[in-house]
Amino acid sequence: MKIESTGKAYVPSQVQDARTPAQRSNAPAQSGGDSVQLSPLATLMKKAESAISESPEIDQKRVDEIRQAISEGRFKIDANRIADGLIASVRDMLESRG
Repeated sequence: MKIESTGKAYVPSQVQDARTPAQRSNAPAQSGGDSVQLSPLATLMKKAESAISESPEIDQKRVDEIRQAISEGRFKIDANRIADGLIASVRDMLESRG
């Protein structure tokens, strides 16, 4: 997921069909009914949209504090903390998929 400069998460607008070509060709044709069948990818996208909408908004005061600290040379980057956070994030993603 790409984070734009606006602070909003970028979610691709195209959803690809997660079924194999054989599954798509064997799918029954819809005959004007009211039923809809979502692919696993569409269901995953819906969960992602929900998680994004529930995430907290940007704390502008904190952003300003960090910006000021950077400009004054007081902001220190802890590479180990960043790496630990990335690893934890990947673990969470893998656990939620399995």
